Amino acid sequence: MSSLASNLSTRGQAEPRKRFSLSRTLALVLLTIMALLWIIPLLWAVDTSLKPEAETTTVPVSWLASHFTGDAYHNVFSTADIFRWYFNSAFTALIATVLVIVLASLAAFGLSRIRFRARGPLFWIILAGLMVPGQILIVPLFTEMQQMNLVNTYWGIILPQIASPLAVFIFKQFFDNIPQELEEAAIVDGASRFRVYWQIWMPLARTAISAVAIITFIGVWNNFLWPFIVATGVDMMTLPVGLATVQTSYGVRYAQIMASAVAGGLPVLIVFLFFQRQIIQGVAGTGLKG
Repeated sequence: MSSLASNLSTRGQAEPRKRFSLSRTLALVLLTIMALLWIIPLLWAVDTSLKPEAETTTVPVSWLASHFTGDAYHNVFSTADIFRWYFNSAFTALIATVLVIVLASLAAFGLSRIRFRARGPLFWIILAGLMVPGQILIVPLFTEMQQMNLVNTYWGIILPQIASPLAVFIFKQFFDNIPQELEEAAIVDGASRFRVYWQIWMPLARTAISAVAIITFIGVWNNFLWPFIVATGVDMMTLPVGLATVQTSYGVRYAQIMASAVAGGLPVLIVFLFFQRQIIQGVAGTGLKG
Protein backbone atom coordinates (compact mmCIF):
# COMPACT_ATOMS: atom_id res chain seq x y z
CA MET A 1 0.00 0.00 0.00
CA SER A 2 2.80 2.37 0.91
CA SER A 3 4.58 1.43 -2.34
CA LEU A 4 1.49 2.35 -4.38
CA ALA A 5 1.17 5.68 -2.62
CA SER A 6 4.85 6.37 -3.25
CA ASN A 7 4.47 5.61 -6.96
CA LEU A 8 1.44 7.87 -7.25
CA SER A 9 3.27 10.68 -5.46
CA THR A 10 6.31 10.32 -7.73
CA ARG A 11 4.11 10.30 -10.82
CA GLY A 12 2.24 13.39 -9.60
CA GLN A 13 5.50 15.29 -9.15
CA ALA A 14 6.84 14.19 -12.54
CA GLU A 15 3.84 15.50 -14.51
CA PRO A 16 4.20 19.18 -13.40
CA ARG A 17 7.92 18.98 -14.07
CA LYS A 18 7.24 17.62 -17.54
CA ARG A 19 4.70 20.35 -18.27
CA PHE A 20 7.13 22.98 -16.98
CA SER A 21 9.93 21.59 -19.15
CA LEU A 22 7.68 21.56 -22.23
CA SER A 23 6.50 25.15 -21.69
CA ARG A 24 10.08 26.29 -21.10
CA THR A 25 11.21 24.61 -24.33
CA LEU A 26 8.38 26.21 -26.33
CA ALA A 27 9.20 29.62 -24.85
CA LEU A 28 12.87 29.17 -25.74
CA VAL A 29 12.02 28.19 -29.32
CA LEU A 30 9.65 31.16 -29.70
CA LEU A 31 12.21 33.61 -28.30
CA THR A 32 14.90 32.19 -30.59
CA ILE A 33 12.67 32.68 -33.64
CA MET A 34 11.89 36.24 -32.60
CA ALA A 35 15.59 36.97 -32.01
CA LEU A 36 16.46 35.65 -35.47
CA LEU A 37 13.72 37.75 -37.07
CA TRP A 38 15.27 40.81 -35.38
CA ILE A 39 18.94 40.10 -35.99
CA ILE A 40 18.88 38.77 -39.57
CA PRO A 41 17.98 42.15 -41.16
CA LEU A 42 20.70 43.79 -39.08
CA LEU A 43 23.29 41.23 -40.18
CA TRP A 44 22.13 41.63 -43.78
CA ALA A 45 22.64 45.40 -43.59
CA VAL A 46 26.17 44.94 -42.22
CA ASP A 47 26.94 42.27 -44.83
CA THR A 48 25.68 44.47 -47.69
CA SER A 49 27.63 47.48 -46.43
CA LEU A 50 30.87 45.48 -46.60
CA LYS A 51 30.34 44.21 -50.15
CA PRO A 52 31.76 45.84 -53.28
CA GLU A 53 29.05 48.03 -54.81
CA ALA A 54 28.81 45.91 -57.96
CA GLU A 55 27.95 42.78 -55.96
CA THR A 56 25.05 44.26 -53.97
CA THR A 57 22.60 43.72 -56.83
CA THR A 58 23.79 40.36 -58.12
CA VAL A 59 21.28 37.57 -58.72
CA PRO A 60 20.93 35.14 -57.02
CA VAL A 61 21.30 36.99 -53.74
CA SER A 62 24.15 35.73 -51.58
CA TRP A 63 25.57 36.50 -48.16
CA LEU A 64 29.07 35.94 -49.51
CA ALA A 65 31.11 38.27 -51.68
CA SER A 66 34.30 37.89 -53.68
CA HIS A 67 35.91 40.05 -51.01
CA PHE A 68 34.72 42.34 -48.24
CA THR A 69 35.72 45.99 -48.22
CA GLY A 70 35.17 49.13 -46.19
CA ASP A 71 34.88 51.41 -49.24
CA ALA A 72 31.23 52.18 -48.53
CA TYR A 73 32.05 53.41 -45.03
CA HIS A 74 35.00 55.41 -46.34
CA ASN A 75 32.78 57.11 -48.91
CA VAL A 76 30.06 57.89 -46.35
CA PHE A 77 32.47 59.41 -43.83
CA SER A 78 34.50 61.29 -46.44
CA THR A 79 31.65 62.82 -48.45
CA ALA A 80 29.48 63.99 -45.55
CA ASP A 81 29.95 65.99 -42.36
CA ILE A 82 28.94 62.94 -40.39
CA PHE A 83 31.03 63.68 -37.31
CA ARG A 84 29.27 67.04 -36.94
CA TRP A 85 25.93 65.25 -37.22
CA TYR A 86 27.04 62.75 -34.57
CA PHE A 87 27.84 65.66 -32.25
CA ASN A 88 24.52 67.37 -32.93
CA SER A 89 22.56 64.19 -32.22
CA ALA A 90 24.52 63.39 -29.07
CA PHE A 91 24.30 66.95 -27.74
CA THR A 92 20.58 67.40 -28.35
CA ALA A 93 19.77 63.91 -27.05
CA LEU A 94 21.79 64.40 -23.84
CA ILE A 95 20.38 67.86 -23.06
CA ALA A 96 16.82 66.74 -23.83
CA THR A 97 17.26 63.66 -21.64
CA VAL A 98 18.48 65.69 -18.66
CA LEU A 99 15.65 68.20 -19.02
CA VAL A 100 13.02 65.47 -19.36
CA ILE A 101 14.27 63.74 -16.20
CA VAL A 102 14.26 66.96 -14.16
CA LEU A 103 10.96 68.40 -15.39
CA ALA A 104 9.03 65.12 -15.52
CA SER A 105 10.19 64.05 -12.06
CA LEU A 106 9.25 67.44 -10.57
CA ALA A 107 5.81 67.25 -12.16
CA ALA A 108 5.36 63.66 -11.01
CA PHE A 109 6.46 64.53 -7.47
CA GLY A 110 3.89 67.30 -7.29
CA LEU A 111 1.13 65.07 -8.65
CA SER A 112 2.07 62.21 -6.34
CA ARG A 113 2.80 63.98 -3.05
CA ILE A 114 1.14 67.41 -3.04
CA ARG A 115 -2.60 67.51 -2.45
CA PHE A 116 -4.32 70.21 -4.48
CA ARG A 117 -7.62 70.72 -6.26
CA ALA A 118 -7.89 69.30 -9.79
CA ARG A 119 -4.85 67.09 -9.28
CA GLY A 120 -6.61 64.09 -10.81
CA PRO A 121 -7.94 65.89 -13.91
CA LEU A 122 -4.55 67.50 -14.46
CA PHE A 123 -2.85 64.10 -14.44
CA TRP A 124 -5.36 62.74 -16.96
CA ILE A 125 -4.82 65.78 -19.19
CA ILE A 126 -1.08 65.04 -19.14
CA LEU A 127 -1.73 61.40 -20.00
CA ALA A 128 -3.97 62.52 -22.87
CA GLY A 129 -0.80 63.86 -24.47
CA LEU A 130 0.16 60.25 -25.17
CA MET A 131 -2.74 60.04 -27.63
CA VAL A 132 -1.85 63.20 -29.57
CA PRO A 133 0.19 62.41 -32.72
CA GLY A 134 3.30 64.54 -32.86
CA GLN A 135 2.76 65.28 -36.55
CA ILE A 136 -0.28 67.49 -35.91
CA LEU A 137 1.83 69.75 -33.68
CA ILE A 138 4.49 70.42 -36.31
CA VAL A 139 2.97 73.63 -37.72
CA PRO A 140 2.23 75.37 -34.38
CA LEU A 141 5.59 74.29 -32.96
CA PHE A 142 7.48 75.60 -35.96
CA THR A 143 5.55 78.88 -35.81
CA GLU A 144 6.42 79.19 -32.12
CA MET A 145 10.10 78.47 -32.72
CA GLN A 146 10.13 80.98 -35.57
CA GLN A 147 8.63 83.71 -33.40
CA MET A 148 11.22 82.97 -30.70
CA ASN A 149 14.06 83.07 -33.26
CA LEU A 150 14.99 79.47 -32.43
CA VAL A 151 14.80 77.99 -35.93
CA ASN A 152 18.08 76.31 -36.90
CA THR A 153 19.35 76.34 -33.31
CA TYR A 154 20.01 73.62 -30.74
CA TRP A 155 17.25 74.92 -28.48
CA GLY A 156 14.84 74.85 -31.40
CA ILE A 157 15.55 71.14 -31.78
CA ILE A 158 15.53 70.37 -28.05
CA LEU A 159 12.65 72.30 -26.48
CA PRO A 160 9.70 70.71 -28.35
CA GLN A 161 11.01 67.26 -27.40
CA ILE A 162 11.16 67.70 -23.63
CA ALA A 163 7.41 67.47 -23.03
CA SER A 164 7.07 63.79 -22.14
CA PRO A 165 3.77 62.52 -20.69
CA LEU A 166 5.24 59.01 -20.60
CA ALA A 167 8.10 60.16 -18.38
CA VAL A 168 5.67 61.88 -16.00
CA PHE A 169 3.61 58.69 -15.81
CA ILE A 170 6.66 56.50 -15.10
CA PHE A 171 7.93 58.77 -12.32
CA LYS A 172 4.47 59.15 -10.77
CA GLN A 173 3.94 55.41 -10.70
CA PHE A 174 7.26 55.02 -8.92
CA PHE A 175 6.69 57.87 -6.44
CA ASP A 176 3.23 56.51 -5.56
CA ASN A 177 4.89 53.31 -4.31
CA ILE A 178 7.30 55.07 -1.92
CA PRO A 179 6.05 54.90 1.70
CA GLN A 180 4.54 58.14 2.96
CA GLU A 181 6.38 57.70 6.26
CA LEU A 182 9.73 58.59 4.62
CA GLU A 183 8.45 62.00 3.58
CA GLU A 184 6.79 62.64 6.93
CA ALA A 185 9.97 61.77 8.82
CA ALA A 186 12.03 64.08 6.61
CA ILE A 187 9.58 66.97 7.05
CA VAL A 188 9.61 66.46 10.83
CA ASP A 189 13.40 66.77 10.70
CA GLY A 190 13.03 70.14 8.97
CA ALA A 191 13.48 69.13 5.32
CA SER A 192 11.73 71.22 2.68
CA ARG A 193 9.63 69.75 -0.12
CA PHE A 194 12.43 70.27 -2.61
CA ARG A 195 14.97 68.63 -0.32
CA VAL A 196 12.69 65.63 0.09
CA TYR A 197 12.40 65.40 -3.69
CA TRP A 198 16.10 65.88 -4.40
CA GLN A 199 17.79 63.98 -1.57
CA ILE A 200 15.29 61.19 -0.88
CA TRP A 201 12.96 60.60 -3.80
CA MET A 202 15.45 60.93 -6.67
CA PRO A 203 18.11 58.60 -5.19
CA LEU A 204 15.38 56.02 -4.64
CA ALA A 205 14.16 56.44 -8.23
CA ARG A 206 17.33 55.24 -9.95
CA THR A 207 15.49 52.52 -11.88
CA ALA A 208 12.85 54.98 -13.09
CA ILE A 209 15.55 57.51 -14.02
CA SER A 210 17.40 54.85 -16.02
CA ALA A 211 14.27 53.82 -17.89
CA VAL A 212 13.25 57.41 -18.69
CA ALA A 213 16.80 58.37 -19.67
CA ILE A 214 17.26 55.51 -22.10
CA ILE A 215 13.80 55.81 -23.65
CA THR A 216 14.21 59.58 -24.07
CA PHE A 217 17.75 59.38 -25.43
CA ILE A 218 16.85 56.77 -28.04
CA GLY A 219 13.68 58.66 -29.01
CA VAL A 220 15.48 61.99 -29.48
CA TRP A 221 18.41 60.36 -31.28
CA ASN A 222 16.11 58.61 -33.76
CA ASN A 223 13.75 61.56 -34.24
CA PHE A 224 13.77 62.56 -37.89
CA LEU A 225 10.73 64.70 -38.64
CA TRP A 226 11.17 67.60 -36.21
CA PRO A 227 14.96 68.11 -36.72
CA PHE A 228 14.38 67.83 -40.46
CA ILE A 229 11.92 70.74 -40.32
CA VAL A 230 13.60 73.03 -37.80
CA ALA A 231 17.28 72.49 -38.76
CA THR A 232 17.59 74.41 -42.01
CA GLY A 233 21.39 74.42 -42.19
CA VAL A 234 23.70 71.50 -42.86
CA ASP A 235 25.75 72.28 -39.74
CA MET A 236 22.68 71.92 -37.50
CA MET A 237 21.43 68.62 -38.92
CA THR A 238 21.20 65.62 -36.65
CA LEU A 239 22.47 62.24 -37.79
CA PRO A 240 19.16 60.81 -39.13
CA VAL A 241 18.50 64.00 -41.12
CA GLY A 242 22.03 64.26 -42.43
CA LEU A 243 22.17 60.62 -43.49
CA ALA A 244 18.83 60.96 -45.25
CA THR A 245 20.17 63.86 -47.33
CA VAL A 246 23.26 61.84 -48.19
CA GLN A 247 21.26 58.77 -49.16
CA THR A 248 19.21 60.75 -51.66
CA SER A 249 22.39 61.34 -53.64
CA TYR A 250 23.43 57.70 -53.65
CA GLY A 251 20.81 56.44 -56.09
CA VAL A 252 21.07 52.66 -56.20
CA ARG A 253 24.39 52.41 -54.39
CA TYR A 254 23.09 50.01 -51.80
CA ALA A 255 26.41 49.41 -50.04
CA GLN A 256 26.69 53.10 -49.14
CA ILE A 257 23.04 53.29 -48.13
CA MET A 258 23.48 50.32 -45.80
CA ALA A 259 26.75 51.75 -44.47
CA SER A 260 25.02 55.02 -43.56
CA ALA A 261 22.17 53.10 -41.92
CA VAL A 262 24.60 51.06 -39.84
CA ALA A 263 26.55 54.19 -38.89
CA GLY A 264 23.35 55.87 -37.72
CA GLY A 265 21.93 52.92 -35.78
CA LEU A 266 25.08 51.54 -34.18
CA PRO A 267 25.33 54.07 -31.29
CA VAL A 268 21.72 53.48 -30.25
CA LEU A 269 22.20 49.72 -30.47
CA ILE A 270 25.26 49.93 -28.23
CA VAL A 271 23.37 52.05 -25.68
CA PHE A 272 20.50 49.56 -25.62
CA LEU A 273 22.77 46.51 -25.29
CA PHE A 274 24.64 48.04 -22.37
CA PHE A 275 21.56 49.34 -20.53
CA GLN A 276 18.83 46.87 -21.42
CA ARG A 277 18.78 45.56 -17.85
CA GLN A 278 18.13 49.07 -16.54
CA ILE A 279 15.25 49.45 -19.01
CA ILE A 280 13.64 46.22 -17.83
CA GLN A 281 14.16 47.04 -14.16
CA GLY A 282 12.84 50.56 -14.63
CA VAL A 283 9.69 49.45 -16.43
CA ALA A 284 9.05 46.62 -13.95
CA GLY A 285 9.71 48.87 -10.97
CA THR A 286 7.29 51.58 -12.05
CA GLY A 287 4.24 49.40 -12.53
CA LEU A 288 4.28 49.25 -16.35
CA LYS A 289 3.67 45.52 -16.36
CA GLY A 290 1.81 43.63 -18.99
